[in-house]
Amino acid sequence: MYAVIKTGGKQYKVEKDDLILVERIDGEEGSPVSFGEVLMVNGKIGLPLVDGAKVTGQIVRQTRGEKVIVFKKKRRHGYRRKNGHKQDLTLVKIQEIVAA
Repeated sequence: MYAVIKTGGKQYKVEKDDLILVERIDGEEGSPVSFGEVLMVNGKIGLPLVDGAKVTGQIVRQTRGEKVIVFKKKRRHGYRRKNGHKQDLTLVKIQEIVAA
């Protein structure tokens, strides 16, 4: 059984026991998390969400992504700016997919 969930402005196809990296979700390691925005379950497409469907998981770890360099430049004006950014991420293990 698989599902497509939406969290953090992105969509993820998940199955039971999958590990997914999503944008930061508040919570401690080991605490449960529930995703209510289920767009599809086993080929059943919601309009826009599948009624009564829910995906539950458990937070495995709070982490950060790879460093992304942000470089801005305007030619012939001597303007250069260099910044770095690391996105806060959460590693979640999918435990259960409930279809209505």
